[in-house]
Amino acid sequence: MTKIAILVLQNTNMLSLATAVDPLRAANRQAGSDLYTWQFLTPDAAPVDLTSGLIIPANPIHRLPSCDILILVAGFDPAAQTSPRLIASLQRLTEKNTTLLAIDGGAWLAAKAGLLDTHKATTHWEDLQIFAETFPAITVENARYVVSGQRWTSGGAAPALDMMLHLIGQHHGPQLAAKVAAGFIHMTQATPSDPQIRHHPTADHNAVTARAHALMEAHLDAPLPIPDIASRLGLSPRRLQQHFQKQFGHSPKAHYTTLRLTEAHRLITTTTQDLHSIALATGFTSQSSLSRAHKAQYGQSPSATRNTLHFAK
Repeated sequence: MTKIAILVLQNTNMLSLATAVDPLRAANRQAGSDLYTWQFLTPDAAPVDLTSGLIIPANPIHRLPSCDILILVAGFDPAAQTSPRLIASLQRLTEKNTTLLAIDGGAWLAAKAGLLDTHKATTHWEDLQIFAETFPAITVENARYVVSGQRWTSGGAAPALDMMLHLIGQHHGPQLAAKVAAGFIHMTQATPSDPQIRHHPTADHNAVTARAHALMEAHLDAPLPIPDIASRLGLSPRRLQQHFQKQFGHSPKAHYTTLRLTEAHRLITTTTQDLHSIALATGFTSQSSLSRAHKAQYGQSPSATRNTLHFAK
């Protein structure tokens, strides 16, 4: 029997928590025995409120003597919820042969405790860049989930389900993992290393434009030439152009620019990252080139947009 401890932080979403625990429950049911036991933990002696309003009763992690697997589930502001006592508990519980899984913002907590140093890891796509800058000892990957020795990290709830199925398959074989997946009617699993998609292709895409879209998403900071994208898809640039014109009435280059501007606008309006860094992160050669493109798309320069947001607050 594998003993699992699930630490839940304030402002975690219920789906992330469910993908951590429900596959374990389903594995027990499918196997007809208690392969896994688990308990929910809180950072201190206060209950935890999920974003849905569900409350996890207080069960301080510092009282837990040991576990086989420690799962960290977090959502908003995980770094602000750390404390020396919490970090000490995480370090103590992972001193021996304990596997650590971190879901969504849980990677921030693990990183703050130094538990991901020298490992590969991922976190939610919104935070990948600042996560890499904050923790240079970690090899940060834009992936759905990453397995690095006994350190497993997931970018969010959906890939966490695949990560838990991977864990069950590793422990008890692929047949049990397949039964658990079938119980959730989860019949297709993406590759762990597939990049997280910021703007998922809509139903308007065909098979070709969806694949091109995914390539564009994976290379926002260093845009691929359109002929290179066409070549990777086994098409001529002209044929790729025809696909985009038929589906959307615009060129693949225009589609790519819109994706980059959408991401730049998100960074401008939701982060304090400097505009020069945002320009480079979204494939613009300079802050001024970003400013011109942003003003043409949104009617305001990036700085004016930020000033408006500041005024609104």
